[in-house]
Amino acid sequence: MSEADAIERVEKPVTAAQIRSELSELGVEAGDTVLVHASLSSLGWVSGGPQAVVEALQATVTESGTLLMPAHTGQFTDPADWENPPVPGDWVETIRETRPPFRPEATPSRGVGTIAETFRSYPDVSRSGHPIYSFSAWGSESDRVLEDHTLDYGLGPDSPLGGIYERGGSVLCLGTGHGTNTSLHLAEYLAAIDAQERTRHAPILQEGTRVEVEYRDIELDVSDFTELGAAFEAAVGCETGTVGAAETKLVDQQALVDFAVEWLESHRR
Repeated sequence: MSEADAIERVEKPVTAAQIRSELSELGVEAGDTVLVHASLSSLGWVSGGPQAVVEALQATVTESGTLLMPAHTGQFTDPADWENPPVPGDWVETIRETRPPFRPEATPSRGVGTIAETFRSYPDVSRSGHPIYSFSAWGSESDRVLEDHTLDYGLGPDSPLGGIYERGGSVLCLGTGHGTNTSLHLAEYLAAIDAQERTRHAPILQEGTRVEVEYRDIELDVSDFTELGAAFEAAVGCETGTVGAAETKLVDQQALVDFAVEWLESHRR
């Protein structure tokens, strides 16, 4: 979506104060633990862009709460598996050997949107150390939610997603749908479904040296997440509203994951 399209979506600029007010109306409160998936373009034209959105979210949750966003880095997956677009086969080994190692404090995220990438670089925001599935966090529980992020099964129970679940947190889909709702991946790990396991590798920095680490994971599948999310909303429900021009959902993460585990066990073979 172009900037002109964003202007056309709203009658007046969307401001940080407006975002705060509409988040509060939706049910986001000081002290909450909230995982945010956000699309800047869906909000319409925001005065101050992603910076205004990040600061409105922080002001709403406050330092007594905890704000998280994905900081994933798909550039560290195996280039032989890349599809959108693929790279020439004779590039694969060069990419594997020459890409810099993942560095939590410096490596940019990829594919998670400008709001999440802006948040990642903010003062007092911490980041977990997983080379593919890291999360950024700010607030009272940020370090504790991030500290036990294991290499194996990076979106499973021993990840920040599991930490949000344990704390009774929420998922805020700010102009996004369930197709990108990472908490549904937690359900994939917990459900008794036939998920293929793989061993993967990624470069990280250890004591100043580039090291290829090995970790285990399952084949994740988002193809039915939109259907799953619609079923959850019909059966359980969530808070819905509008922030700027964006259709927005505030979802109880425990309820979503518990529902998704049963749904996956019934619908996936």
